[in-house]
Amino acid sequence: MTDPQLQRPPAEVRFADELARLREDDTAPRPPGWALSLVAARRFIVGDERAGISRKFVGDPSLIDRSLVTLATSRGLMLVGEPGTAKSLLSELIAAAVSGESTLTVQGGAATTEDQVKYSWNYALLVSEGPSSRSLVPAPMLRGMAEGKVVRFEEITRCPLEVQDSLLSLLSERVVAIPELPGPDGMVFARDGFTVIATANTRDRGVNEMSAALKRRFNFETVFPIADFRTELELVEQESTRLLERSGVGVPPRRDVLEVLVRTFRDLRGAGQPADRLSTVMSTAEAVSVAHAVGLRGWYLRGEAGTPADVVECLAGTAAKDNADDLARLRRYLEQQVPRRTGEQWQALHRARHLLPG
Repeated sequence: MTDPQLQRPPAEVRFADELARLREDDTAPRPPGWALSLVAARRFIVGDERAGISRKFVGDPSLIDRSLVTLATSRGLMLVGEPGTAKSLLSELIAAAVSGESTLTVQGGAATTEDQVKYSWNYALLVSEGPSSRSLVPAPMLRGMAEGKVVRFEEITRCPLEVQDSLLSLLSERVVAIPELPGPDGMVFARDGFTVIATANTRDRGVNEMSAALKRRFNFETVFPIADFRTELELVEQESTRLLERSGVGVPPRRDVLEVLVRTFRDLRGAGQPADRLSTVMSTAEAVSVAHAVGLRGWYLRGEAGTPADVVECLAGTAAKDNADDLARLRRYLEQQVPRRTGEQWQALHRARHLLPG
């Protein structure tokens, strides 16, 4: 049973019942080391209404097919795309379906070291006993290889190049050498089921560009933003409702306010001239966060659902952040483009433009 105090349990905990039903009914052939067949893993991610399996990822189903086939080979999977396009969610869902565990994760960044990828040592034991299996502290990659599990490597291009290159032998030779340990303990060979799912934001290109050698060990798949307005609106409504319920908000978000919010995000994301576009990422994930904040403001400050004025209050920190040019673009959008829209909520959004800071 899920601990109600956990803010965000992993996918294998949140959807344990669905995974158990899929495993029980799964008669299709499974790749070696997999918890589910490709067919059942696909159903887990894209959903199956007849079987009571919820849809968890909104996107092209063929992307799921290609990703699963890639993982059934000896190659890693690289998910690339704009920030906020649910790359991390997709990698989590795939790992939960394939391995039954999604928590073997390396979070990439400038401070990530090779020890955090492969293994480190308990230095108290190391000093007292010397190198041994007992003093070894396995990192996600070593555990994934030893247990035959999927390892997730988030934001890989934010890691130093030497950390990225530490994956080369793992993905080609499928072995980790531990020179400090003698005998057979010094080599950990990958078991069936081990593979790597990495993610990278297209906006991070040039930060630490992957080497050609490492790229060859991955199949690349691009995760695109949601193209359809209604699909994005439904997703924002579904996720914000879930977050508001968890936050103790007693009323659901208003559909008409969410329509204004999602349309505003889509306008600021790509409509108009390039000079009118914001430099920040106006993703669906950000829209969910703003919808959550709008509902919290309305409920905890006034005891009601959020309004367009709350949208304006919450937009600045998301859309403009610390960029004065983006704040000016956002103000110009509210003053010039919003009045062209019809409807009571659009008029309320226009009237609330003075709430922007500065």
